[in-house]
Amino acid sequence: MPRPSAGSRPRVLHLTQPVDGGVARVVTDLVRAQSAAGLEVTAACPDSALTTRLRALGADVRNWRATRSPGPSLMREVRHVARLIDEVRPDLVHAHSAKAGLAGRLAVRGRIPTVFQPHAWSFEAVGGATAALALRWERWGARWAARVVCVSEAERATGVRAGIDAPFAVVPNGIDPERFRPAPAGAARAGLAPLAGLDPAAPLVVCVGRLCRQKGQDVLLRAWDAVVREVPGARLALVGDGPDAGLLRAQAPPSVLFTGAVADPRPWYQAADLVVLPSRWEGMALAPLEAMACGRPVVVTDVDGARESLPPSFTERCLVPPENPAALAEALIGVLLDPPLRASLGTLARRHVLDVHDVRHTAERIADVYRDLLGPWPAADEAAPSPAAGRARTRRAEHGRPPDPGCDAGANQAAQRVQPTEHRESKHS
Repeated sequence: MPRPSAGSRPRVLHLTQPVDGGVARVVTDLVRAQSAAGLEVTAACPDSALTTRLRALGADVRNWRATRSPGPSLMREVRHVARLIDEVRPDLVHAHSAKAGLAGRLAVRGRIPTVFQPHAWSFEAVGGATAALALRWERWGARWAARVVCVSEAERATGVRAGIDAPFAVVPNGIDPERFRPAPAGAARAGLAPLAGLDPAAPLVVCVGRLCRQKGQDVLLRAWDAVVREVPGARLALVGDGPDAGLLRAQAPPSVLFTGAVADPRPWYQAADLVVLPSRWEGMALAPLEAMACGRPVVVTDVDGARESLPPSFTERCLVPPENPAALAEALIGVLLDPPLRASLGTLARRHVLDVHDVRHTAERIADVYRDLLGPWPAADEAAPSPAAGRARTRRAEHGRPPDPGCDAGANQAAQRVQPTEHRESKHS
């Protein structure tokens, strides 16, 4: 399929599965930014709350009937993707996560530029023969990716070490610091029903994430007894739902609260004294970035993307080995027992996100990847801004921020880089 004709903006098809958690938020942010920049954006995903959000942003949303993991329905799902591509006729396909990356590359097979974004490698999520099969596919499927976008240098390095020979680009995750912003903890707690009756002075640790093996809440529960012994009255809130919910509830003491799935995690970050994510693997988790944008200190495990997401001064106190309950407990206790340290870390965390992980920088760098593959395209018409662009300008005016050319004048405008090395491409280590 030829490149976009001169004078036209590219048509982009985002293909995604799963449709919840961090991947859904990444897709939502990209669709919002790309629609505001004048690109023709279509998203294909299973019917869910994500489809509702994307339609509200003005995207053309198609229902891709797909399961979370590969199975007997895979070839039907691949044929469905092929039909969607025939209907949409995109200039570029952007496939998110392992399942969409599998189906999308099988359907396209390099006929049009395909960007694959693993959001953590599939072979790290499984073991034994399944892991070997997933790795074999990623090595083979790399030939059909015009670019593999990793969210951290560590994720790229993991792929290279695993023998994936691909044209890589590293684009760190970002979040919206206007949406995730500091607020008084007392007011946030007062608005959360599960915290009713909790002593306002009780130390509160919050873990936001799908309740599953990847996120490591079982390790956190093994660490929690030691925390409560040193910090009497401390409470832990596990925010989210998932396949391990029943098992975790059976293991948890009374000082642990289960909120179930929440539509908006912001009040939980704002209510927390400390946010923790004890993952076994990641690409670059969004929850710590969101928590830091809310001015809260974080403790995370040293998996792919974690070091790169934190301010350098956090690593000694806030970064612990994965699957190490003792080290995790020690880090939590150290931060909880030092209120001035918590305040200092929270201030530094917010500043770091503003400097390095603003979602607009992420969208600009993804646009750079697209331009590398498609060539330049004209800027959006400033005389007729999209509703999304108008809302973005209004938000910036309310907060005293200058207009952002990357959002309002089109993705093809030159944009200031926070660090010029954050978008880098390679085919080798």
